[in-house]
Amino acid sequence: MAHPQLEPLQALASSVSAPIGFAIESVVLHSHRSPQALIVSVRRSDGSDVSLDDCAAFSNCFAEALEESELLPGSYVLEITSPGLGDLLQEDRDFRSFRGFPVCVRQRDGHGGELSRQGSLLGRDTDVVELNLRGRVVRIPRDDVLEVRLTTPES
Repeated sequence: MAHPQLEPLQALASSVSAPIGFAIESVVLHSHRSPQALIVSVRRSDGSDVSLDDCAAFSNCFAEALEESELLPGSYVLEITSPGLGDLLQEDRDFRSFRGFPVCVRQRDGHGGELSRQGSLLGRDTDVVELNLRGRVVRIPRDDVLEVRLTTPES
């Protein structure tokens, strides 16, 4: 069950992010920690890279709005992040933004099992995810793809 404050926190983050050129990727509240932790992942609305200064700028604006809202009483840790290594690619913009990056694709193997492939992301369309696997283009049907995750390059 989602924390009852999660939806208002997401709405607050979105209202702060839009006017300063950011979009909210995700909001996670770890209320079981002491102090509780609020992790907000942001991306730039124009699709450009998010810098450390960008995270700091959003953090300052959001922290002020969060304090005024009193949505999180007591002490908490606020962490602002941006999409990166280990993140799942889900939206079309993710596949455009991370074209050429190393990814791991987990897919159905056609025999009731799964297999993983690592390569450079070439793209995704309505039918397939395309990878460059050591110079060879591989087209994986989207119906077989379970997840696509950013990773480190293979040696």
